[in-house]
Amino acid sequence: MVVVKTAKLGGTASDVTVGKVAHGLMMMTWRDPNHPLPDEEAFEAIKAGVDAMPPGVKMFLNSGEFYGPNQSTANLELLARFYEKYPEYAERTFLSVKGGTKEGTLIPDASPENLRRSVDAINAALRGTKRVDLFECARVAKNVPVEDAIKTLVELKNEGKFDHIGMSECSAATLRRGNAVHPIAAVEIEVSLWSYEEETKKVIETAKELGIAVVAYSPLGRGFLTGTIKSPQDLPEHDMRRHFSRFQEENFKHNMAIVDSVKAIAAKKNVTPAQLSIAWVASRGSHVIPLPGSSSKKRNLENIAAGDVELTEADLAEIDEILAKHTVKGGRYRDDVDPEKVLHLWG
Repeated sequence: MVVVKTAKLGGTASDVTVGKVAHGLMMMTWRDPNHPLPDEEAFEAIKAGVDAMPPGVKMFLNSGEFYGPNQSTANLELLARFYEKYPEYAERTFLSVKGGTKEGTLIPDASPENLRRSVDAINAALRGTKRVDLFECARVAKNVPVEDAIKTLVELKNEGKFDHIGMSECSAATLRRGNAVHPIAAVEIEVSLWSYEEETKKVIETAKELGIAVVAYSPLGRGFLTGTIKSPQDLPEHDMRRHFSRFQEENFKHNMAIVDSVKAIAAKKNVTPAQLSIAWVASRGSHVIPLPGSSSKKRNLENIAAGDVELTEADLAEIDEILAKHTVKGGRYRDDVDPEKVLHLWG
């Protein structure tokens, strides 16, 4: 039986429980910029995930205004085609969409004009096939105080453009500030065995206190923790991970010690390293929803089966020992740029 996470998305006692979510899915539109994912292959991956949910449980599906080549709406357009072909799946998925960047860029802009433009562009790309359940600004913009950004989102929500407000890549303090203006339904941050910073822990703790769901993206360390990537050369030529610090040759070799240790524990439990990694993320709290990215039906089903994995206190202690022994080398993205000014992390 799948261990079901209950995420109360709304923040107040009077709001309905929107999602009992066993697992989230970030559907990857492109394997790399030169190879678009065939529609039917993507559709089968989504359907398999939704169909694996217990009755009445929705699949948390994640997308973004810029999840396509050149920051395009290609991912949303793929989802629109999916919902047009399989309209019955619209009510069986909980759709979260990130936006709030300047059009065609990854630069955060929380001005009222840009937030309205972003939300309207998202709804236009979906063509009425699916209502946006949750909208989040992809990063915390510096050009507008977070309180004003949330006020603008409240106006758009009240106009019926989406149902719930989320935040992403924010610090615990900023999450409190946003939630003080309007209940935040979910906060999306990176959580994995190799991305568990002090601020990560603070956000998870604060979200629990405030009744906010944590959507944990990259629980598989961008594929690294699956053990299927043996060297940086295994990545496609145009794969963006080739530019990330943790995937550079020296760091890669060092970080493989974590993967090898995870594989050993997974083998003892007769599960895959991916399933063990996802189960560990889920163990961070009943309000935490793992969000692995996938473009494969097989991988999606494997990831969902992580809900069956029970980690004992002994398992968790062994994992803690591994993390204490093997420090991750390299930042989450690139060490040659400022993580706050350029990457807008922990805004």
